[in-house]
Amino acid sequence: MIRLGHDPSPAPDLPVLTGASTVLARAGEGPWPRYRIVGLAHLGAGELLTAFDGRETGQDVPDPTGLVQRRSLDGGFTWGPLEPLRDADREGRHWYCDPSFLVDEPAGRVHVFHTHAKDRGVWEAAPGTNDADRDVMGSAVSTSTDGGRTWTHRSVTAIAAPPELIRTAFPTSGTGIRLRQGPRAGRLVQPYAGWFLAGKGSADGEVVRSYVLYSDDHGESWHRGEPVGEDMDETTIVELSDGRILLNSRDHARGGHRRIAVSADGGESWEDLGIDEQFVDPGNNAQLARRFPEAEPGNPRSEELLFTNSRDPFARRLGTLSRSLDDGAAWEPIGVFEPGNLDYSVVQGLGDGAIGILWEVEAREIRFTRLEAEDLPDA
Repeated sequence: MIRLGHDPSPAPDLPVLTGASTVLARAGEGPWPRYRIVGLAHLGAGELLTAFDGRETGQDVPDPTGLVQRRSLDGGFTWGPLEPLRDADREGRHWYCDPSFLVDEPAGRVHVFHTHAKDRGVWEAAPGTNDADRDVMGSAVSTSTDGGRTWTHRSVTAIAAPPELIRTAFPTSGTGIRLRQGPRAGRLVQPYAGWFLAGKGSADGEVVRSYVLYSDDHGESWHRGEPVGEDMDETTIVELSDGRILLNSRDHARGGHRRIAVSADGGESWEDLGIDEQFVDPGNNAQLARRFPEAEPGNPRSEELLFTNSRDPFARRLGTLSRSLDDGAAWEPIGVFEPGNLDYSVVQGLGDGAIGILWEVEAREIRFTRLEAEDLPDA
């Protein structure tokens, strides 16, 4: 059962987690002056893909931005070169950012959701579904059938942000999920943040809410689930051992904690559970994941969840790995992977109890570390 947390005690002294670490991108090196916003995919058999924004200035769109990737064939110990995932169109001024991977192993497909911007970013974007309209900030999904070596691209703006409901929206960076349990097994689910039109009586005319796009046909078609909450903002999701989905969102109001919800129907609707004070957070993107995604229900490993975030109520610092052994009911911070400043992070199980963590540091560096089971403190 998912429950709300309790008032947190002062953060304990935590061990610094050390593993096989690599700087995957550094400001001033490679094809872009700056790098931000991370996505991570485990394709199986030790093959990993990372994606992140290449940025001209380090600022959000509409400043020039494109998507780059790197690949590892040995579980994150070594990495291939930077490659384009979706290049910026500088002549036409089309920019791409906010990558989120969705791996569909049975179909042999990898999807990457991302934002498509032209002249306006999220704060100034106009409502609409016409990707040729330079004031509309749209979104797209890229699909690969060869492990991310080549990509095809298509728009999902009309599905993600109908203008009668939503002024603008974008996919949350990091990773989506493929459901493995219950009647909706095989469903692909990608989290979104949307600026919903609140109607008369609202102080600012809109409210930020979380929702998902989902597909039951391996990404051939996508559908929009119902929104949940207020001030939800960027959201991470994980499948629980009974097939429900736990949603965990940064607080758009930046109250020092995070907001949670749960879905029993594959993301089509949600029960809003409000603030969970177990999660100390300054209002930053974070990541949920199952450590053992293939563990069957009834196996205690199926209830072990991981969470990475900047565990500070006010500042983006103290990159912390937390763990739940009971399907997200209770959480314990177990170690620090970044003692200094950090922005967004992603965590994924890599098999045999190992995990990978990818994070960004102030548009200066993209860092990855692989932690073996023996690198993690005992539960």
